[in-house]
Amino acid sequence: MQQRPLGRTGLSIAPLVFGGNVFGWTADQKTSFDLLDRFVDAGLNAVDTADVYSAWAPGNSGGESEAIIGQWMKARGSRDKVVVITKVGSPMGEGKKGLSARYIAEAVEASLKRLQTDVIDLYLSHWPDPDTPHEESLAAYEKLKRAGKIRAVGCSNLDAMQLKASLDAAKAKGLPRYDVLQPEYNLYDREKFEGPLADLCLREEIGVITYFSLAKGFLSGKYRSEADLGQSPRGERGVRPYLNDKGFRVLRALDEVSAAHGAKQAEVALAWLMAKKTVTAPIASATRLDQMESLIKAASLKLSDAEVKALDAAGA
Repeated sequence: MQQRPLGRTGLSIAPLVFGGNVFGWTADQKTSFDLLDRFVDAGLNAVDTADVYSAWAPGNSGGESEAIIGQWMKARGSRDKVVVITKVGSPMGEGKKGLSARYIAEAVEASLKRLQTDVIDLYLSHWPDPDTPHEESLAAYEKLKRAGKIRAVGCSNLDAMQLKASLDAAKAKGLPRYDVLQPEYNLYDREKFEGPLADLCLREEIGVITYFSLAKGFLSGKYRSEADLGQSPRGERGVRPYLNDKGFRVLRALDEVSAAHGAKQAEVALAWLMAKKTVTAPIASATRLDQMESLIKAASLKLSDAEVKALDAAGA
């Protein structure tokens, strides 16, 4: 499987990242193990999670996803086969949130314990924290790097101004910078990333791994009308906003390119992201082995320049 450099981190990843938000939620431990086994067997190697996954599921409190990944790595002896990406900052209970130095130092220990590892490959600030200066958070990450507890640092959900401010702070203080960005970006949702933010990442050689890469499942093509929204737990809440003229235009373009390749719509939507020079790899999740097979196919699907342009136009 082709490997791509992840910004300036020194890490290399395959062109598709497995989203671990499903572990302990819509995928139980056995299913999660089976999915991870197939993912790694196919030559893919990066798994994305967060300390807060999957706190939203009934009976969960957060940490479930990290714990399953840790149990799998221990059971399979596979720690050296995966690039582990996790995040800090989302609310994890009273007083447990944000990017203060105190909380980062506390949260990383909890993540390392759940993951059953000595080091996190890529540690991300999950959300901007207006109450904590960039310098404080970056200094905390520097301590963790020196202690060998993390290898690289990144961020999620920062806009262009926030990311530029963090880079300026890192340079001024001689601190580690955010070398990876995780933005929401897909064939439909493009305005948050395209433009100044994408330009900044390209100019500064910042790796980009996208989330909601399939627009909460809409780009799978299985949602064509309101009658289809009941097909999954997030259909009614997450997909309804995409059922409009732009959404239907995107689906028509996906249908056309999919037919040309004998591929599924989701595979084409992911291949479109992989073809973007600003994107290192999209994140995508699976809860069944047939879905995982589709993700594996997407990782090797090559679109022509004309197909990329046609999809660009549909989702503009």
